Amino acid sequence: MLTRRSFLNALPASVLALGIARNATAQAAKLAETDPTAVALGYKADATKVDIKKAPAYVSGRVCSGCQLYQGKAGEATGPCGAFGGKLVSAKGWCVAWVKKA
Repeated sequence: MLTRRSFLNALPASVLALGIARNATAQAAKLAETDPTAVALGYKADATKVDIKKAPAYVSGRVCSGCQLYQGKAGEATGPCGAFGGKLVSAKGWCVAWVKKA
């Protein structure tokens, strides 16, 4: 049986553990172009290097920083992307999952 006193004693440790877990997940890994999901979605860290023959959906000027799935802050070189499970993508990158920001 959990008493109020034991709960209050355990609370600081629980909060600390959650804080550590949050910091660990906040440091996402940078997405490599060779990642299987990146290959499947045609991700390129530099949108100017997209092969038009392999990615006919590419339109010049459409970069990750202008995509709805990009979660990075304006002006940052990289940011997490929803299409890649939160991995960091280049703000100047592109993939076929690109959707115009609303």
